[in-house]
Amino acid sequence: MSQDETHTIDIIGKPSRHKIQEKIVTYFMLLCSSVAILTTIGILASLTFETFAFFQKVSFLDFLFGLEWSPQTALRSDQVGSSGSFGAVPLITGTLLISAIAMFFATPLGLLSAIYLAEYASKNVRAVVKPLLELLAGIPTVVYGFFAALIIAPFLRGGGENVGLVISSESALAAGLTMGVMIIPLISSLSDDVINAVPQSLRDASYGLGATQTETIKEVILPAAIPGIAGSLLLATSRAIGETMIVVMAAGLAANLTANPFEAVTTVTVQIVTLLTGDQEFESAKTLSAFALGFFLFIITLCLNIVALKIVDHYKEQYD
Repeated sequence: MSQDETHTIDIIGKPSRHKIQEKIVTYFMLLCSSVAILTTIGILASLTFETFAFFQKVSFLDFLFGLEWSPQTALRSDQVGSSGSFGAVPLITGTLLISAIAMFFATPLGLLSAIYLAEYASKNVRAVVKPLLELLAGIPTVVYGFFAALIIAPFLRGGGENVGLVISSESALAAGLTMGVMIIPLISSLSDDVINAVPQSLRDASYGLGATQTETIKEVILPAAIPGIAGSLLLATSRAIGETMIVVMAAGLAANLTANPFEAVTTVTVQIVTLLTGDQEFESAKTLSAFALGFFLFIITLCLNIVALKIVDHYKEQYD
């Protein structure tokens, strides 16, 4: 066989080998994607099954609108205290209260940090400040919990005594402020990326009309970046709702129905951990209530994430 014929066979054979390799890579990526999807489906299915079993023991309306949470059931049904109160309103209220405090504290700091890094900071300053700011995101939540219990809570309690306020050693305010510090990097980083994605032509047009930098940021850049900023805030909210360790160490375990940030409260995630800790009868309403709380939290965070992704996608369609 001549050299020209061998070269022709190689050229003809290469595309087929490339197609086989492409199919293998495609199937492998499809398998990886399927694992993530099937895992989500499995989690949702397990939560749904156990939640249905819980609502066979406890009324759905009592769970969703009940004002008292006291799932003190016994290990056996013939023991005293085998029934409890499963009203989730105190848990929902505590979750929303702490998350609201965290977002109220983190939103202005995160947005102002993002605006400074994107519009005012020099390249050298940005190269130093941005990694330091995002370093907060890598700190374990248990460290934030220690910080809240040893620094924030005593400081708030002592400051409250000085001005005549009674602030509990475990309070929603301490947990919310600490959680706000934790989510500042999330808001700042996402908002910074969104602001940088605003086309430079909009800035140039504003400057060409005689606007100052402050006026350009206020009247042009921020309005254009609002969809992306809103998406980052929703993602940060879902992160705050799902936090557990900070709440355990700073806000306590008391299921109090209150809107007072100076009192101890608890959240849905904390009660899930508490309910599944220790020896419990798996078929009891107390244990099954953890799955109902998990299902409820799953739906909330899923809706928040979907809304956030829709907003971000709309923003990308506008400026890609």
